[in-house]
Formats: sequence, structure tokens, C-alpha cells
Amino acid sequence: MTETTVSTRLGRRLLLGTALAAPAFRMGRAQATNEVIVRTPGGAYDDIMRRYVYDPFTAETGIRVTVVAATAAKLIAMFRANNVELDLIDTGDAQLMTLERMGALAPIAYDRWRWSKPEDITPEVRKSHRVGNFTYATVLAYNTDSFPGDNHPKSWADFWDAGKFPGPRMLSDIASASVNFEFALLADGVPRERLYPIDVDRALSIMSRIRPQIRRFWDTGALSAQMLSDKEVVLGSIWNGRLQTLIDRNAPLGYTWNEHMIQVQALGIFKDARNVEGAQRLADFMMQPQVQAQYAKALIYGPTNERAFGLLTPAEIARMPGGENSRRLGFYQDIAWWDANRDRVSRAWARWLLR
Repeated sequence: MTETTVSTRLGRRLLLGTALAAPAFRMGRAQATNEVIVRTPGGAYDDIMRRYVYDPFTAETGIRVTVVAATAAKLIAMFRANNVELDLIDTGDAQLMTLERMGALAPIAYDRWRWSKPEDITPEVRKSHRVGNFTYATVLAYNTDSFPGDNHPKSWADFWDAGKFPGPRMLSDIASASVNFEFALLADGVPRERLYPIDVDRALSIMSRIRPQIRRFWDTGALSAQMLSDKEVVLGSIWNGRLQTLIDRNAPLGYTWNEHMIQVQALGIFKDARNVEGAQRLADFMMQPQVQAQYAKALIYGPTNERAFGLLTPAEIARMPGGENSRRLGFYQDIAWWDANRDRVSRAWARWLLR
């Protein structure tokens, strides 16, 4: 969920990409305390969060929430220009790690939480300067017309077996945030607990074996969903929420939870934000189990407050990553490794694509 779309529903907006040196609006400190400006992925996500988080938060506190869309590059540019026009950042954990490394984020004020309990948050996503507000997953999807019944791939080794499971495929591009190197290594027999540090040369060599069957490397969740929906591909990696939406619309698609990669959407707060206190309160409000259960169910992603799972039905939990079964079958992506090696991987990936 890291691609950015601008919601036409939004009223007052920051034109972040056009004039960082000339802010879209100015506000006094008193006005700032009555509003929290949140970076979100945009689109339908905003509608869901407005219903289950923002409007209830405003009703509880009197603080209104304004949402804007901004890429990771724009967030970095704002900080470097000393022109922070956002308070709370809701984005992929990897993007927040980059901002944290730059010194852009304030510590999460766990000691002042009043609605949520820090000890209820999954330890893997509870960090000093960022906190995961839900998990999503990249899963192995397939077309059920092409692979009916139980005759479908059940692992990434199966995905790489084009003889047994023929047809055009897709995997992610570096522009989507990361390449599916982890899946290549799993296909080659590397255990989940030994994926990191990633052997880049080995991963690229394994990628070369399946490259003739790859129709396209997707760079957005929308593109991956479209390719599966249009049957441009019959196998591929995709974010579970994008896939489940298609399945719920009766698309002939299925997936396996085996060897899925758990990823994290997280909250961070600009240390130089106009309303740091309001942003801290909104983060606290958003992490409540009853609040998380509502928006996680709507998004088809997994809550990070462990108590939220008790408010969901077994059928709802079965559609979500992050729970006990998910952690047994999948693995958390190591974003620290990706943050430290992204430039090197980007160069190697670009060279490999030109071969």
C-alpha cells in the first residue's frame, strides 16, 4: 500500500510536489492545534479511515483531521527543505525507517497513550519512532480456471516450475518498493529464517530461470490486480487486499498463505510538525483494538493490536495476515536490510533487466 493516489473527495489540499518552498497554506499555532494533517495512501483508504478513525476521533477530541497524499520522495524533500506541512505520516514501514534514519521523526509517546496499551501491540511492529497500524501480505495468487481444484501452485518452488504450472506470470518491480528476491530464494530451497541477508547475486540468478515466463514486473498494486483480472497473467505475487477485493467480486482467482511475506503499514510523526501533540493523540486513538478491528476488516488487512483479533470472527481472521496462522506460514520482510541495501539492489536490478 505504498503507491499514492489523490482523492478527489478532499477539500483543502497541500500541493506538496509543486512548491515545497512556497507552502500551500499557512496557519497559526492556535489553529494548528485544532487540526491534524495526515499523509495517507489516498483513494478508498481515506474513506475507510474517515469512517472508522478520523470522524470518531474528531467527535471525541474536537480535533479535525485533514488528509493529503504524498510520495516518500516528497516527504523527504519537505524535511530537507525545513518546510514540514504534515503532522502524522501513515505509510509503509520502510519509508518511515528512512525518515527515522534522517532524524525526521519524533519518538512515539507510548507513555502518554490513554486509549491504547503499548503492550498489546505486536512487538515486531512496535518501534521507538514508528508503530505499525496494520499488516498486509504479498501472496502467491493463481487463476482458478487455469489451475482448477487442487491442481494449483502451493509454494514458490511451484511458481518457478513452469513445466508443471505453465502460463504467463508476474512479480514485483523495484518501483513497487522491493523486488521479490525473498520468493526466488524460497523457490531455491532457502529456509524462511535464513533469507536475510539476501544473497543478491543468487537471487538474480534464480530470477533468470523464470524470466521467460514473466509477462511484466508490476510497480503498483493496481497494475498487479489488473493483470490478474484481465488474465494477462495466470500466476503472480500480489498484495492480499488487492487480490481479495477481486475474489469478492467473483473473479476466478485463488491464493495460498504458504510462504507469504508479511509487510507493515505504520505511523510516524514529524518532529517539527505543527501539531505533534494532536498527531500523538490520533496515533493512540487509531491503535485501539475496537478501532483496529473495524478498519482492518474493511481493508482486509491484519490488525497489530493483538486484542483486536478477539473482536473478529474466524472467517474474518482467515482473510487477514498477521495472526497466529499467518506468522506460522509466512515471514516478516526485513525492511532494515532493504533500507541498507536499496541503492545496491536498484543498480543490480537495472543491469539485470537490460540483459
